[in-house]
Amino acid sequence: MTGTAPAPPPLTDVLRPYEDAGTPLTCEPVPRGLLNRGWRLTTTAGRFFLKQYIAADTADPGVIARQHHATLRLARLGLPIAAPLQDSRGNTVALAGGAGYALFPWVDGRHREGTELSPAQSRRLGALLGRVHSGLARIQPPPPAGRHPSADPDRTHAHIDQLLALVRGHRPYDAFDALAEHRLLERRALLRQYAHRRPPDAEGQVSGWVHGDFHPLNLLYRGDEPAAIVDWDRLGVQPRAEEAVRAAAIFFVHPVTGRLDLRKVRGYARSYRRGARVGAAEVAAAVHRVWWERLNDFWMLHWRYQRRDQRSDPLFPAASALAVWWTEEYEAVLEAFTG
Repeated sequence: MTGTAPAPPPLTDVLRPYEDAGTPLTCEPVPRGLLNRGWRLTTTAGRFFLKQYIAADTADPGVIARQHHATLRLARLGLPIAAPLQDSRGNTVALAGGAGYALFPWVDGRHREGTELSPAQSRRLGALLGRVHSGLARIQPPPPAGRHPSADPDRTHAHIDQLLALVRGHRPYDAFDALAEHRLLERRALLRQYAHRRPPDAEGQVSGWVHGDFHPLNLLYRGDEPAAIVDWDRLGVQPRAEEAVRAAAIFFVHPVTGRLDLRKVRGYARSYRRGARVGAAEVAAAVHRVWWERLNDFWMLHWRYQRRDQRSDPLFPAASALAVWWTEEYEAVLEAFTG
């Protein structure tokens, strides 16, 4: 990973189709974001967020069009959505220099971790995600039938071996490397112990359109209330309750111990189930599948050691501890999501 700032966008070409965008005054990169690039743009007409689509799996014009169509319609339903602006022809993507750009209103707000949310705010967060899923079900075409396979532990064991070799060979071998090696060995033992708990492929579960990446960095708060859900790059079809479980495992994890705040999870999950009209059995299946997914997941180590990208390193201590704690407290976690 390099620390250099991205090249500035070709503003003249990007803004030309937008009659009301004004003349650019300043353009500052927004540092957060793992998939695509963004800038805070100030013009004579106001402030905007300018997004450049660069990740191969999210930059396809058809994928972008689907995202923009969904967010525009969700915003019309009254959900707090950062929807793209349309140019003079009704388009939401400007092509310049071989890349796609979209212009959004600038949303004043800040990100809030789940540890900052009160129990009441946690309940409202669950209700909001439930409204998102219900809204997507109204505006999107019926989701195609799909098969969502569970992680194969044999492949995971092979991946662990590859990562262990990279970790042990890393120089200088530091505290992060030591933690990574410990967690890989620990996870290998857990996978052997719990191989019989591998869930079946999700073929009979209810799938639906979901945000795909609902976590604190993709939700802006203004005061105590959500102001905008952003970054819809992963909009797609999944077992819908799994998104709710994944989001809770990010929002409500303690950043040091890796434990979930089960009191907040309980209120969040109840509100989600009401808002999305999802039953406890569907959520229970999602809890089991996401737990298994976490046991088999090493994307942060993949980024560090195979892609040489360290941006996710700060997330690893809590995420790796969560997988172990969740295994030990499986029944308590399940009850919090379904009780």
